[in-house]
Amino acid sequence: MDWDKLQYFLTVARQGTLARAGQALHVDATTVSRRVSALEAALGQTLFERAPSGFVLTAAGRALVPHAEAMAAAAARIHMAPAGGSALSGQLRVSVSEGFGNSFIAPRLARFTDAHPELEIDLVASSGFLNPSRREADMAVLLARPRKGPLITRKLSDYSLGLYAPADRPAWHAAIEATPLSRAGIPVIGYMPDILYAPELDYLGEIEPGLRAGVRSSSILAQRQMIAGGAGVGVLPCFLAAGDPGLVRVRPEQTVARAFWLALHRDVAPQPRIRAFIDWLDAEVRESRGLLVPA
Repeated sequence: MDWDKLQYFLTVARQGTLARAGQALHVDATTVSRRVSALEAALGQTLFERAPSGFVLTAAGRALVPHAEAMAAAAARIHMAPAGGSALSGQLRVSVSEGFGNSFIAPRLARFTDAHPELEIDLVASSGFLNPSRREADMAVLLARPRKGPLITRKLSDYSLGLYAPADRPAWHAAIEATPLSRAGIPVIGYMPDILYAPELDYLGEIEPGLRAGVRSSSILAQRQMIAGGAGVGVLPCFLAAGDPGLVRVRPEQTVARAFWLALHRDVAPQPRIRAFIDWLDAEVRESRGLLVPA
């Protein structure tokens, strides 16, 4: 199987349109269309339905995606291994949300730093983002797709959030299942609405209309600690809460869906250190899909 054609197929599957796929691959849309058509001809199958909104995977296309992703992961591992005398160097600054940076990227970063020991890595994991358009960071993992600026953007991954309660408050668990939170007499933990740094974090209303937090923090890590410590219940990313013995997910049928978006300035996109980090992050996200979006 020709990895070059599969790479174009996988990028269209992720981006949804030829134009966005071309941006991600640094080629024009015509080249993307030609490569995808060549793959379809070689396989004798239609992989996409051409819809007004973009390219939609057919059943054959959906079946091909995991195989293409496996090859992409293998290619990323090869790309990460530096050849003699060609080790990557310089500084790489990445801006990410506090929760994703601390709980997902940081514990896994050794795999990347071990492969590229001469790179200087700045992981800016905070409540708020640096702006790649103004060169404050080489790239950013954002909660929404930027709509302006000289940026290349694409979805990195979907992720899920759920309602969590302290593990040592079983009476709360039963009350939450039987009673609306607004009448259960249980404190609700969340963000401070007047300093909410992204509208995507205003999700309490998706649990119950009109639900408000009475115990608040600008830090999602502080919110996790407050919930585990018994100060109340609140919404957390599932990847952040996973494995914490102090937390129990309640109302598991209620899921808040969000996405992470990757953004980088067009001028830095071709740099090898940038491509290497993106390939590594893509591979980590693929391997951890069940953690980011639990079944």
